[in-house]
Amino acid sequence: MTTLRLRDYGIVLAVAVLVVALSLSTDTFLTTGNLVNLLDQAVVVGLLACGMTLCVICGVFDLSAGAVLAVSAIVAVIVTERAGVPAGYAAAVVTGGLLGTLNGVVVVLSRVHSFIATLALGIVHRGLALVITGGAIVYPGPERLAAFQSLSWPTVLGGVTASSLLLLVVAVAATVLLSRTTFGRRVYAVGGNPTAAWLSGIGVGGIRVAVFAVSGVCAALAGLVLAARGGSAQADMGTLLELTAIAAAVIGGTSILGGQGAVWRGMVGVLILTLIGNGFNLLGWNSTYRPIVEGLLILTAVSTDYALRHRRD
Repeated sequence: MTTLRLRDYGIVLAVAVLVVALSLSTDTFLTTGNLVNLLDQAVVVGLLACGMTLCVICGVFDLSAGAVLAVSAIVAVIVTERAGVPAGYAAAVVTGGLLGTLNGVVVVLSRVHSFIATLALGIVHRGLALVITGGAIVYPGPERLAAFQSLSWPTVLGGVTASSLLLLVVAVAATVLLSRTTFGRRVYAVGGNPTAAWLSGIGVGGIRVAVFAVSGVCAALAGLVLAARGGSAQADMGTLLELTAIAAAVIGGTSILGGQGAVWRGMVGVLILTLIGNGFNLLGWNSTYRPIVEGLLILTAVSTDYALRHRRD
């Protein structure tokens, strides 16, 4: 019980400490504008972290998510130019789902560790993005640009953007999928002990393909948000963002060894990383030191997970 409390409430306490510290050290942190901006900054990594959390819990890694993001965004722009914004958005989601499914099938059939397989596939997908664009930046036509950027528009909820609401919807859906369905229980089982899961009749390969597909859809949505913000797409979009998403999941308390975690943990991890970045900006600190702080956080989270697992065993 003590171990569970430490895992559950330690990260919440860390967020509370950061919020209090920033509130006391700057007059601008608690302003509406900054809080809306804080939410907006968390969207892209948050969407990636939703899919990545499912992968990590299932015992696999998706290092191709950033490249899937780029390909999906490029497809969205190209299809939007030819068939309109709804078709472009739908094409991006379908592309992400197909590429994610392809990743899962390759990992399952090749039996190569997902870390290496998706690293290689990420290079392939990034190359595909270069082939499609010819290395150029692609834009929707002027007559469709405004509608294409609708995900970046503020809503009536105090200026909160549509993309922030999208993150909320995706996070809730991923939470329900993971915690309230048979599929979610199987994801935990496969990540905790794939051999035992297989012996109990669970299709381990199918579950792994499914979580990669979910990760691909989440990457596509993140790509739509980035493309909507800039009004364009290019092959180098989202580079290394998959590592930030994995870091968020781990910092939030999802076990890097699989079988334990939750979507809300990933969201807390995203919030911690976003608060650190926001704090550096508000306090005028040299952002050169930000990766050092984030790296130490990741190391601490992994070390804590390892220690808690061995204490429980």
